Amino acid sequence: MNSYLAHPVRRVAGTVAVPGDKSISHRSLMLSGIAEGTSDVSGFLASEDCLASLRAMRSLGVDIERPAETRVIVRGVGLRGLKPALHALDMGNAGTAMRLFTGLLSAQHFDSQLIGDESLMRRPMERVAKPLREMGAQVHTRDGTPPVDIKAAERLHGIDYLLPVASAQVKSAILLAGLYAEGPTKVRAPAVSRDHTERMLRSFGVRLEGDDMAVCVHPPQRLQSQRLTVPGDFSSAAFFIVAALLGASGGALMIENVGLNPTRTGLLDILRSMGADIEVLNLRSSGAEPVGDLQIRESALRGIEVPAALVPLAIDEFPVLFIAAACASGETLVSGAQELRVKESDRIAVMSAGLGALGVRHSTLPDGMRIEGRGEGPVFDGGEVQSGGDHRVAMSFCVASVRARAPIVIRDVANVATSFPGFAARARQIGLDVRNCG
Repeated sequence: MNSYLAHPVRRVAGTVAVPGDKSISHRSLMLSGIAEGTSDVSGFLASEDCLASLRAMRSLGVDIERPAETRVIVRGVGLRGLKPALHALDMGNAGTAMRLFTGLLSAQHFDSQLIGDESLMRRPMERVAKPLREMGAQVHTRDGTPPVDIKAAERLHGIDYLLPVASAQVKSAILLAGLYAEGPTKVRAPAVSRDHTERMLRSFGVRLEGDDMAVCVHPPQRLQSQRLTVPGDFSSAAFFIVAALLGASGGALMIENVGLNPTRTGLLDILRSMGADIEVLNLRSSGAEPVGDLQIRESALRGIEVPAALVPLAIDEFPVLFIAAACASGETLVSGAQELRVKESDRIAVMSAGLGALGVRHSTLPDGMRIEGRGEGPVFDGGEVQSGGDHRVAMSFCVASVRARAPIVIRDVANVATSFPGFAARARQIGLDVRNCG
Protein backbone atom coordinates (compact mmCIF):
# COMPACT_ATOMS: atom_id res chain seq x y z
CA MET A 1 0.00 0.00 0.00
CA ASN A 2 1.29 3.44 -0.88
CA SER A 3 -0.90 5.67 1.31
CA TYR A 4 -1.69 6.23 4.97
CA LEU A 5 -5.11 6.91 6.43
CA ALA A 6 -4.78 8.77 9.75
CA HIS A 7 -7.93 9.16 11.85
CA PRO A 8 -8.21 11.86 14.52
CA VAL A 9 -7.20 10.80 18.02
CA ARG A 10 -7.23 12.65 21.31
CA ARG A 11 -4.73 10.79 23.47
CA VAL A 12 -1.08 9.93 22.89
CA ALA A 13 0.69 8.15 25.74
CA GLY A 14 2.66 5.09 26.78
CA THR A 15 6.23 3.92 26.28
CA VAL A 16 7.95 3.38 22.96
CA ALA A 17 11.39 3.03 21.40
CA VAL A 18 12.37 4.17 17.92
CA PRO A 19 14.67 2.41 15.44
CA GLY A 20 18.41 3.01 15.41
CA ASP A 21 19.98 6.24 14.24
CA LYS A 22 20.27 6.41 10.47
CA SER A 23 23.31 8.70 10.37
CA ILE A 24 25.25 6.54 12.82
CA SER A 25 24.24 3.31 11.06
CA HIS A 26 25.60 4.56 7.71
CA ARG A 27 28.89 5.61 9.27
CA SER A 28 29.30 2.44 11.34
CA LEU A 29 29.27 0.33 8.17
CA MET A 30 31.71 2.52 6.29
CA LEU A 31 34.28 2.96 9.04
CA SER A 32 34.04 -0.67 10.19
CA GLY A 33 34.60 -1.71 6.59
CA ILE A 34 37.92 0.14 6.30
CA ALA A 35 39.07 -0.78 9.81
CA GLU A 36 41.34 -3.70 10.63
CA GLY A 37 39.64 -6.59 12.40
CA THR A 38 36.00 -7.40 13.11
CA SER A 39 33.49 -4.81 14.31
CA ASP A 40 30.17 -5.72 15.95
CA VAL A 41 27.33 -3.20 15.50
CA SER A 42 24.08 -3.59 17.45
CA GLY A 43 21.01 -1.38 17.14
CA PHE A 44 21.65 -1.05 13.39
CA LEU A 45 18.81 0.60 11.47
CA ALA A 46 17.57 -1.95 8.95
CA SER A 47 15.98 0.71 6.74
CA GLU A 48 16.18 0.95 2.96
CA ASP A 49 18.74 3.79 3.17
CA CYS A 50 21.10 1.92 5.47
CA LEU A 51 20.69 -1.36 3.61
CA ALA A 52 21.86 0.52 0.49
CA SER A 53 25.08 1.33 2.34
CA LEU A 54 25.38 -2.29 3.47
CA ARG A 55 25.01 -3.57 -0.10
CA ALA A 56 27.55 -1.01 -1.34
CA MET A 57 30.17 -2.08 1.21
CA ARG A 58 29.63 -5.72 0.28
CA SER A 59 30.06 -4.79 -3.39
CA LEU A 60 33.38 -3.18 -2.45
CA GLY A 61 34.66 -6.46 -1.01
CA VAL A 62 33.72 -6.16 2.68
CA ASP A 63 32.36 -9.27 4.40
CA ILE A 64 29.25 -8.27 6.38
CA GLU A 65 27.13 -10.75 8.31
CA ARG A 66 23.64 -10.04 9.74
CA PRO A 67 22.95 -12.52 12.54
CA ALA A 68 19.87 -10.46 13.45
CA GLU A 69 17.87 -7.71 11.77
CA THR A 70 19.48 -4.96 13.86
CA ARG A 71 22.95 -6.45 14.30
CA VAL A 72 25.77 -6.52 11.79
CA ILE A 73 29.23 -8.02 12.02
CA VAL A 74 31.73 -6.31 9.72
CA ARG A 75 35.08 -7.87 8.88
CA GLY A 76 37.15 -4.86 7.93
CA VAL A 77 39.56 -4.90 5.01
CA GLY A 78 41.74 -2.01 6.17
CA LEU A 79 42.24 1.44 4.71
CA ARG A 80 43.61 0.13 1.40
CA GLY A 81 41.60 -3.06 1.13
CA LEU A 82 38.46 -2.01 -0.74
CA LYS A 83 38.00 -3.57 -4.17
CA PRO A 84 36.29 -2.21 -7.30
CA ALA A 85 32.59 -2.98 -7.56
CA LEU A 86 31.44 -4.92 -10.60
CA HIS A 87 28.60 -2.46 -11.23
CA ALA A 88 27.35 1.01 -10.33
CA LEU A 89 26.61 1.38 -6.62
CA ASP A 90 22.90 2.09 -6.16
CA MET A 91 22.25 4.33 -3.16
CA GLY A 92 18.46 4.18 -3.54
CA ASN A 93 17.03 7.27 -1.83
CA ALA A 94 19.99 7.75 0.53
CA GLY A 95 21.53 11.18 -0.01
CA THR A 96 23.76 10.72 3.03
CA ALA A 97 25.15 7.48 1.62
CA MET A 98 25.82 8.97 -1.80
CA ARG A 99 27.67 11.98 -0.44
CA LEU A 100 29.72 10.03 2.11
CA PHE A 101 30.62 7.30 -0.38
CA THR A 102 31.72 10.00 -2.81
CA GLY A 103 34.27 11.12 -0.22
CA LEU A 104 35.43 7.60 0.61
CA LEU A 105 35.69 6.39 -2.99
CA SER A 106 37.39 9.55 -4.25
CA ALA A 107 40.57 8.31 -2.54
CA GLN A 108 40.56 4.76 -3.88
CA HIS A 109 42.76 3.25 -6.59
CA PHE A 110 39.82 2.22 -8.79
CA ASP A 111 36.93 3.82 -10.66
CA SER A 112 33.42 3.95 -9.18
CA GLN A 113 29.97 5.18 -10.16
CA LEU A 114 27.15 6.13 -7.76
CA ILE A 115 23.51 6.18 -8.80
CA GLY A 116 20.17 6.34 -6.98
CA ASP A 117 16.41 6.41 -7.38
CA GLU A 118 14.52 9.07 -9.31
CA SER A 119 14.48 11.46 -6.35
CA LEU A 120 18.17 11.07 -5.50
CA MET A 121 19.20 11.52 -9.13
CA ARG A 122 17.82 15.09 -8.92
CA ARG A 123 19.68 16.09 -5.76
CA PRO A 124 22.75 18.38 -5.81
CA MET A 125 26.16 16.73 -5.56
CA GLU A 126 28.55 19.51 -6.58
CA ARG A 127 28.72 20.75 -2.99
CA VAL A 128 30.65 17.53 -2.28
CA ALA A 129 32.45 17.18 -5.59
CA LYS A 130 33.99 20.66 -5.53
CA PRO A 131 36.11 20.36 -2.35
CA LEU A 132 37.11 16.80 -3.28
CA ARG A 133 38.41 18.07 -6.60
CA GLU A 134 40.42 20.66 -4.69
CA MET A 135 42.06 17.72 -2.89
CA GLY A 136 43.04 16.20 -6.24
CA ALA A 137 40.14 13.79 -6.67
CA GLN A 138 38.54 13.16 -10.05
CA VAL A 139 34.84 13.44 -9.28
CA HIS A 140 32.33 14.21 -12.03
CA THR A 141 28.60 14.90 -11.92
CA ARG A 142 26.02 15.41 -14.67
CA ASP A 143 25.11 19.09 -14.51
CA GLY A 144 25.59 18.96 -10.74
CA THR A 145 23.48 15.88 -10.08
CA PRO A 146 24.07 12.10 -10.15
CA PRO A 147 25.30 9.83 -11.53
CA VAL A 148 28.56 10.57 -9.74
CA ASP A 149 31.56 9.20 -11.64
CA ILE A 150 34.78 8.83 -9.67
CA LYS A 151 38.09 8.03 -11.34
CA ALA A 152 40.94 6.22 -9.63
CA ALA A 153 42.87 8.59 -7.39
CA GLU A 154 46.58 9.10 -7.94
CA ARG A 155 47.18 11.16 -4.85
CA LEU A 156 45.06 13.40 -2.62
CA HIS A 157 46.42 16.28 -0.60
CA GLY A 158 44.99 17.88 2.51
CA ILE A 159 43.15 21.18 2.22
CA ASP A 160 41.76 23.89 4.48
CA TYR A 161 38.16 24.21 3.34
CA LEU A 162 35.48 26.67 4.44
CA LEU A 163 31.99 25.22 3.93
CA PRO A 164 29.66 27.73 2.22
CA VAL A 165 26.83 26.43 4.45
CA ALA A 166 26.90 24.15 7.46
CA SER A 167 26.52 20.60 6.16
CA ALA A 168 27.43 17.43 8.03
CA GLN A 169 27.31 15.42 4.80
CA VAL A 170 29.82 17.62 2.97
CA LYS A 171 32.04 17.87 6.05
CA SER A 172 31.97 14.10 6.46
CA ALA A 173 32.81 13.44 2.81
CA ILE A 174 35.88 15.68 3.07
CA LEU A 175 37.00 14.04 6.33
CA LEU A 176 36.65 10.56 4.83
CA ALA A 177 38.77 11.59 1.84
CA GLY A 178 41.19 13.19 4.31
CA LEU A 179 41.91 9.78 5.82
CA TYR A 180 43.89 9.05 2.64
CA ALA A 181 45.38 12.49 1.91
CA GLU A 182 48.94 13.66 2.24
CA GLY A 183 48.95 16.00 5.21
CA PRO A 184 46.11 17.12 7.46
CA THR A 185 42.71 18.16 6.16
CA LYS A 186 40.78 20.94 7.89
CA VAL A 187 37.09 21.73 7.48
CA ARG A 188 35.67 24.99 8.79
CA ALA A 189 31.96 25.81 8.97
CA PRO A 190 29.83 28.95 9.37
CA ALA A 191 27.65 27.18 11.94
CA VAL A 192 27.49 23.96 13.95
CA SER A 193 26.33 20.80 12.18
CA ARG A 194 26.02 17.20 13.39
CA ASP A 195 29.31 15.63 14.46
CA HIS A 196 28.68 11.87 14.30
CA THR A 197 31.58 11.38 11.88
CA GLU A 198 34.07 13.12 14.16
CA ARG A 199 32.92 11.18 17.22
CA MET A 200 33.10 7.87 15.41
CA LEU A 201 36.47 8.57 13.79
CA ARG A 202 37.93 9.25 17.23
CA SER A 203 36.47 6.00 18.55
CA PHE A 204 38.21 4.15 15.68
CA GLY A 205 41.53 5.69 16.75
CA VAL A 206 41.83 8.55 14.26
CA ARG A 207 43.51 11.74 15.45
CA LEU A 208 41.24 14.77 15.12
CA GLU A 209 41.73 18.28 16.43
CA GLY A 210 39.37 21.22 16.71
CA ASP A 211 35.83 21.95 17.81
CA ASP A 212 32.29 22.26 16.47
CA MET A 213 33.25 25.07 14.08
CA ALA A 214 36.54 23.69 12.71
CA VAL A 215 37.91 20.17 12.68
CA CYS A 216 41.21 18.81 11.37
CA VAL A 217 41.84 15.15 10.54
CA HIS A 218 45.33 13.65 10.45
CA PRO A 219 45.70 10.66 8.11
CA PRO A 220 45.94 7.47 10.21
CA GLN A 221 47.97 4.35 9.59
CA ARG A 222 44.98 2.19 10.47
CA LEU A 223 41.51 2.21 11.98
CA GLN A 224 40.81 -0.07 14.94
CA SER A 225 37.76 -2.34 14.89
CA GLN A 226 35.01 -1.50 17.38
CA ARG A 227 31.98 -2.81 19.23
CA LEU A 228 29.27 -0.22 18.58
CA THR A 229 25.74 0.30 19.87
CA VAL A 230 23.55 2.54 17.74
CA PRO A 231 21.10 4.65 19.81
CA GLY A 232 17.53 5.42 18.78
CA ASP A 233 17.25 7.99 16.00
CA PHE A 234 16.32 11.43 17.34
CA SER A 235 14.85 12.42 13.97
CA SER A 236 12.47 9.46 14.18
CA ALA A 237 11.63 10.28 17.81
CA ALA A 238 10.72 13.82 16.72
CA PHE A 239 7.38 12.69 15.26
CA PHE A 240 6.30 11.09 18.52
CA ILE A 241 7.62 14.03 20.57
CA VAL A 242 5.35 16.43 18.70
CA ALA A 243 2.43 13.99 18.77
CA ALA A 244 2.65 13.83 22.56
CA LEU A 245 2.94 17.60 22.92
CA LEU A 246 -0.27 17.95 20.94
CA GLY A 247 -2.26 15.14 22.52
CA ALA A 248 -0.96 13.57 25.72
CA SER A 249 -4.20 14.68 27.45
CA GLY A 250 -3.03 14.59 31.04
CA GLY A 251 -0.77 11.61 30.55
CA ALA A 252 2.78 11.34 29.27
CA LEU A 253 4.76 9.61 26.57
CA MET A 254 8.13 8.01 27.32
CA ILE A 255 10.54 7.45 24.42
CA GLU A 256 13.39 5.22 25.51
CA ASN A 257 17.03 5.08 24.41
CA VAL A 258 17.12 8.14 22.18
CA GLY A 259 20.39 9.53 20.85
CA LEU A 260 20.83 13.03 22.28
CA ASN A 261 23.89 14.28 20.44
CA PRO A 262 23.74 18.07 20.97
CA THR A 263 24.37 18.69 17.26
CA ARG A 264 21.10 16.86 16.53
CA THR A 265 18.70 18.08 19.20
CA GLY A 266 18.00 21.65 18.12
CA LEU A 267 14.32 20.70 17.93
CA LEU A 268 14.25 20.22 21.72
CA ASP A 269 15.51 23.77 22.24
CA ILE A 270 13.01 25.15 19.73
CA LEU A 271 10.05 23.30 21.24
CA ARG A 272 11.02 24.23 24.80
CA SER A 273 11.16 27.89 23.79
CA MET A 274 7.59 27.38 22.49
CA GLY A 275 6.55 26.10 25.95
CA ALA A 276 7.03 22.35 25.53
CA ASP A 277 7.21 20.11 28.61
CA ILE A 278 10.02 17.70 27.67
CA GLU A 279 12.20 16.08 30.31
CA VAL A 280 15.41 14.12 29.72
CA LEU A 281 15.78 11.14 32.06
CA ASN A 282 18.56 8.61 32.60
CA LEU A 283 21.13 10.52 30.55
CA ARG A 284 24.09 8.26 29.81
CA SER A 285 26.78 7.49 27.23
CA SER A 286 26.65 4.80 24.56
CA GLY A 287 30.11 4.66 23.07
CA ALA A 288 30.85 8.15 21.79
CA GLU A 289 27.21 9.29 21.82
CA PRO A 290 24.98 10.65 24.61
CA VAL A 291 21.72 8.74 25.08
CA GLY A 292 18.68 9.27 27.28
CA ASP A 293 14.96 8.72 27.73
CA LEU A 294 12.47 11.48 26.90
CA GLN A 295 9.28 12.14 28.87
CA ILE A 296 6.82 14.38 27.03
CA ARG A 297 3.60 15.90 28.32
CA GLU A 298 0.89 17.77 26.43
CA SER A 299 1.78 21.46 26.28
CA ALA A 300 0.19 24.73 25.20
CA LEU A 301 2.68 25.91 22.59
CA ARG A 302 3.25 29.51 21.52
CA GLY A 303 4.64 30.79 18.25
CA ILE A 304 8.23 32.03 18.06
CA GLU A 305 10.85 33.21 15.62
CA VAL A 306 13.22 30.26 15.37
CA PRO A 307 16.79 31.37 16.20
CA ALA A 308 19.15 31.14 13.23
CA ALA A 309 21.73 29.23 15.26
CA LEU A 310 19.27 26.36 15.80
CA VAL A 311 18.31 25.92 12.14
CA PRO A 312 21.17 23.57 11.11
CA LEU A 313 20.68 21.59 14.34
CA ALA A 314 17.04 20.84 13.47
CA ILE A 315 17.03 20.84 9.67
CA ASP A 316 15.57 17.32 9.33
CA GLU A 317 12.85 17.99 11.89
CA PHE A 318 11.31 21.10 10.32
CA PRO A 319 8.42 19.27 8.62
CA VAL A 320 7.07 18.09 11.97
CA LEU A 321 7.94 21.44 13.57
CA PHE A 322 5.61 23.06 11.02
CA ILE A 323 2.84 20.79 12.34
CA ALA A 324 3.59 21.91 15.92
CA ALA A 325 3.66 25.56 14.80
CA ALA A 326 0.19 25.24 13.27
CA CYS A 327 -1.08 24.17 16.72
CA ALA A 328 0.71 26.95 18.63
CA SER A 329 -0.82 30.26 19.67
CA GLY A 330 0.44 33.03 17.43
CA GLU A 331 2.88 33.17 14.57
CA THR A 332 5.98 31.03 14.07
CA LEU A 333 8.67 32.21 11.65
CA VAL A 334 11.35 29.93 10.21
CA SER A 335 14.04 31.46 7.98
CA GLY A 336 17.57 30.57 6.97
CA ALA A 337 16.44 27.03 6.13
CA GLN A 338 17.05 27.07 2.37
CA GLU A 339 18.53 23.57 2.73
CA LEU A 340 14.92 22.34 2.97
CA ARG A 341 14.56 23.08 -0.75
CA VAL A 342 17.02 20.32 -1.72
CA LYS A 343 16.07 17.44 0.56
CA GLU A 344 14.19 14.32 -0.60
CA SER A 345 11.65 16.86 -1.80
CA ASP A 346 11.39 20.63 -1.73
CA ARG A 347 10.13 20.39 1.84
CA ILE A 348 9.01 24.01 1.98
CA ALA A 349 6.84 23.63 -1.12
CA VAL A 350 5.48 20.18 -0.26
CA MET A 351 4.69 21.05 3.36
CA SER A 352 3.06 24.30 2.20
CA ALA A 353 0.79 22.44 -0.20
CA GLY A 354 -0.22 19.99 2.53
CA LEU A 355 -0.81 22.66 5.15
CA GLY A 356 -2.93 24.60 2.67
CA ALA A 357 -4.99 21.51 1.85
CA LEU A 358 -5.70 21.09 5.58
CA GLY A 359 -6.75 24.70 6.09
CA VAL A 360 -3.67 26.13 7.84
CA ARG A 361 -2.95 29.81 7.19
CA HIS A 362 0.70 30.31 6.28
CA SER A 363 3.05 31.82 3.73
CA THR A 364 6.30 30.55 2.28
CA LEU A 365 9.66 32.27 2.11
CA PRO A 366 12.58 31.39 -0.17
CA ASP A 367 14.30 29.97 2.92
CA GLY A 368 11.49 29.07 5.27
CA MET A 369 7.87 29.58 6.26
CA ARG A 370 5.59 31.82 8.31
CA ILE A 371 2.78 29.89 10.04
CA GLU A 372 -0.27 31.35 11.80
CA GLY A 373 -0.97 28.98 14.69
CA ARG A 374 -4.53 28.36 15.86
CA GLY A 375 -3.82 27.37 19.44
CA GLU A 376 -6.05 24.89 21.24
CA GLY A 377 -8.54 22.44 19.80
CA PRO A 378 -8.70 20.81 16.37
CA VAL A 379 -6.50 22.71 13.91
CA PHE A 380 -6.38 20.67 10.71
CA ASP A 381 -9.25 20.03 8.35
CA GLY A 382 -9.52 16.51 7.07
CA GLY A 383 -8.54 15.81 3.51
CA GLU A 384 -5.83 14.48 1.28
CA VAL A 385 -2.20 15.57 1.12
CA GLN A 386 0.68 14.57 -1.12
CA SER A 387 3.99 13.73 0.56
CA GLY A 388 6.07 14.17 -2.56
CA GLY A 389 7.60 10.78 -1.82
CA ASP A 390 9.31 12.32 1.21
CA HIS A 391 9.39 10.11 4.31
CA ARG A 392 9.57 12.99 6.80
CA VAL A 393 6.70 14.87 5.18
CA ALA A 394 4.54 11.72 5.21
CA MET A 395 5.13 11.03 8.91
CA SER A 396 4.59 14.69 9.81
CA PHE A 397 1.09 14.73 8.37
CA CYS A 398 0.31 11.54 10.32
CA VAL A 399 1.13 13.55 13.46
CA ALA A 400 -1.33 16.25 12.31
CA SER A 401 -4.14 13.75 12.85
CA VAL A 402 -3.78 14.28 16.62
CA ARG A 403 -5.38 17.71 16.16
CA ALA A 404 -7.53 17.05 13.08
CA ARG A 405 -11.28 17.41 12.63
CA ALA A 406 -11.55 14.54 10.17
CA PRO A 407 -9.34 11.80 8.70
CA ILE A 408 -6.26 12.70 6.68
CA VAL A 409 -5.09 10.65 3.70
CA ILE A 410 -1.34 10.90 3.02
CA ARG A 411 -0.26 9.77 -0.43
CA ASP A 412 3.04 8.32 -1.68
CA VAL A 413 4.42 6.99 1.61
CA ALA A 414 6.59 4.08 0.45
CA ASN A 415 9.79 5.97 1.29
CA VAL A 416 8.93 5.97 5.00
CA ALA A 417 10.78 2.65 4.96
CA THR A 418 14.01 4.51 4.11
CA SER A 419 14.27 5.81 7.68
CA PHE A 420 11.52 4.35 9.89
CA PRO A 421 10.49 0.80 9.00
CA GLY A 422 7.37 -0.17 10.97
CA PHE A 423 6.34 3.45 11.57
CA ALA A 424 2.58 2.89 11.39
CA ALA A 425 2.68 0.02 13.90
CA ARG A 426 4.73 2.00 16.41
CA ALA A 427 2.49 5.02 15.93
CA ARG A 428 -0.53 2.89 16.83
CA GLN A 429 1.37 1.65 19.90
CA ILE A 430 1.21 5.17 21.42
CA GLY A 431 -2.35 5.93 20.40
CA LEU A 432 -2.25 7.28 16.83
CA ASP A 433 -4.65 5.67 14.38
CA VAL A 434 -2.49 5.31 11.27
CA ARG A 435 -3.27 2.56 8.76
CA ASN A 436 -2.00 1.63 5.33
CA CYS A 437 -4.54 2.08 2.56
CA GLY A 438 -4.63 1.99 -1.23
